[in-house]
Amino acid sequence: MNCFGQKLKFSTFGESHGTAIGCLLDGVPAGLEIDEAFIQSELDRRKPGKSEFETARQEDDKVEILSGIFEGKSTGTPIAMIIYNTNQKSKDYTNIKDVFRPGHADFTYFHKYGIRDYRGGGRSSARETASRVAAGAIAKLMLKSLDIEVLSGISEIHGIKAEKFDYPHAKDSIIYTLDANKEEAQKEAILEAKKSHDSVGGVSRVLIKGAPVGLGQPLYYKLDSVLADAMMGINAVKAVEIGDGILSASLLGSENNDAIRATGFESNHSGGILGGISNGDDIVLNVYFKPTPSIFQEQHTVTTTNEEVDFSLKGRHDPCVAIRGTIVCEAMAALVIADMLLLNMGSNMKGFTNYYR
Repeated sequence: MNCFGQKLKFSTFGESHGTAIGCLLDGVPAGLEIDEAFIQSELDRRKPGKSEFETARQEDDKVEILSGIFEGKSTGTPIAMIIYNTNQKSKDYTNIKDVFRPGHADFTYFHKYGIRDYRGGGRSSARETASRVAAGAIAKLMLKSLDIEVLSGISEIHGIKAEKFDYPHAKDSIIYTLDANKEEAQKEAILEAKKSHDSVGGVSRVLIKGAPVGLGQPLYYKLDSVLADAMMGINAVKAVEIGDGILSASLLGSENNDAIRATGFESNHSGGILGGISNGDDIVLNVYFKPTPSIFQEQHTVTTTNEEVDFSLKGRHDPCVAIRGTIVCEAMAALVIADMLLLNMGSNMKGFTNYYR
């Protein structure tokens, strides 16, 4: 499946070394002001080649809107967007034509489909996530009209954890770190791994501010389960926490419960979600990325005919995929919240009658 969402649906297409990648976003209400400069700015945040902490692949990631927009506004019809690939080096992958890269989807894709696009992983490449960021930018424009904001930043790299969460700083940081006091140590960890032809993992912290009470569809389309689904669908993500997450398992109920007063909740261990439904507090997620599997050390593997070989990878790869991945987390979170808002409009008769009267 290449589709996501119920009311606000998007599909993506394309491969890492194909002609182009893109998306089709369906369900955007007519009349939304489409800020194309903003959409491009979101893609610029994710695009590769901006610094030594990212892959050297240079892609402009210029987005072209093909449909669904007229005179600067959405028409209510599907919005199609395309991003052309301009800097492929497919020859870098000829040495793995018949070899499975450890940690990659090569092995599982081949055994599932019986065919192999070895050029950068084809459809399984994180290159596809640029399409999600384009779709997410439009979702953010929808959320902006309701003063809902989606923010993110890097809270941990290679075990070096943030002690404060400064989202404005993260937006300006070259590695999107949330804690300026940890930034240099995190940078050094990335560069040390890169120098050793290795890679490091990291954690993205996502904050959704201004979401109203009531988002989420119990029991089988809960807000937290859909957010987790959205995050786990991002390349290299191996775990997701809502609120205190794993820590909750070690707490007492008296410690974990968020007491309520007339002015609101006294704490936010739940991460803004109770019973799968938003409670009006900040929604908080931690998204865990594994180390980039593309490393330049000799590794043991097998070929497509199950022959054991040792090989060394070539190409251009992120030493820490979490850095650009945090922008994708934002996009997916925005798409989920926008979808939930549209679903929630018909959850009771008041919403139903307010619209038609």
